[in-house]
This record gives sequence, structure tokens and C-alpha cells, in this order.
Amino acid sequence: MTDTPTRRLRTTLDRVRTLPAWSALVAGTLAGGLCGGAYGLLTPAQYAATSYVVAVPAENATPEAARGFAQAYGRVATQLAVLGDAQVWAGVPVRTLRDSVRTATSPDAPMVSVTATSTDPELAVDMANAVTRALTRHAEDTRGSTQVRLVQFSRAVKPGEPASYSSTTTALVGAGAGGLLGGLALLARPGRPGRDEDPVPAASVPGPAAAADVQR
Repeated sequence: MTDTPTRRLRTTLDRVRTLPAWSALVAGTLAGGLCGGAYGLLTPAQYAATSYVVAVPAENATPEAARGFAQAYGRVATQLAVLGDAQVWAGVPVRTLRDSVRTATSPDAPMVSVTATSTDPELAVDMANAVTRALTRHAEDTRGSTQVRLVQFSRAVKPGEPASYSSTTTALVGAGAGGLLGGLALLARPGRPGRDEDPVPAASVPGPAAAADVQR
């Protein structure tokens, strides 16, 4: 008999039906754990360094104005006007700074944090401090109109450990995701009751028998 694709598919489905119900969960968990662990081992560790600047109001400015300009400087820090100067001190192209540097501000404090990430911890420190230095100089050039200046609050220091997840963590995350996919596959497993099998007919219940008249 010819081995057609339809027959091969039917044979495969029959084999899947014979597998234990928990096999999909185990296979998904193991595959996810292996993939997650391999990702953690093969991906280079990333280090993060953060520096801080604070906006200080001049005599004619208010603390509210300082907080507002801190928000603005947080957005300007990753623009070409600032990164173009920072690349000179960091020793890397503007594209690298744009991809590696992130800023954050707080609505409650006139502070800007500049965080740089890199596989080289010393380079992360250099990039964070370079962007902070360029941003401070940019704010100083516009101080006459803004009445706000930026002061370095804290320099970036060399990180002692990576900021990226370890291979153990990625393996656990992968195992959890694989187990979830295995559970979904189990729900869609061929031959699951209620999908491919004919429904069991409901048992018929006899109706009440008519009462016979009692003859006197």
C-alpha cells in the first residue's frame, strides 16, 4: 500500500495519542530550560553604570522650574546635540551612545540619571560620565535664558556585577515558558475527549407509567 502524506499524518497522530498526557509538559519544560540556559551562556554579560545630575534654580527661578527643566534635560540627553559632544570623551561613535545610554527623571525631584550599558564595565562608566559632562555643559550654555544650571550629583562607578540575567535565571524562565506551551499543546492534543471522539449518548429516562384504574 502506498505511503501517502495523509497516511503518514494519520500514523503520527496515532503515535501522539499513545503518549502519556504529561509528556507534552515534560518535553516543553525541558526544551524551554535548555534554550533559556543556552541563551544565558551564549549572550555576553551586560554591565550598567549610572551617573546623576541635579537641576539647581538660580536666584530668579523657582524649584518648580528646576523640576520642569530636569524633565526637559532628561529628554535632551540622548539627542545628537549632547551625544555629539559626549562621543569625544567616551571614545565611541554617536550610534553606540544612542543605543547604549538611557535617561530617567523623577516628577518629585529635579534630578536626571544617565545609565550606560556595555559588555565592558569600564566603557559603561566612560559613556555615562561623558554624557553627563556634555549635558552639564549644554545646560551651562543656556543658563542665561533658563535660569537653571545642572550640577553633577554623582559620577558613575565601575559596576561590580553584570546587570543582565544569569544563565540560571534564563533557564528557569525558559522552563516556565516551555511548560506553559506544553500545557497549551496538551489542551489541543489529538484524541482528547470531547474533540475527536463521538459524544456519549445521554441515557434515556422512561416516563412515568400511566396509573391503572382500580376496579371495585
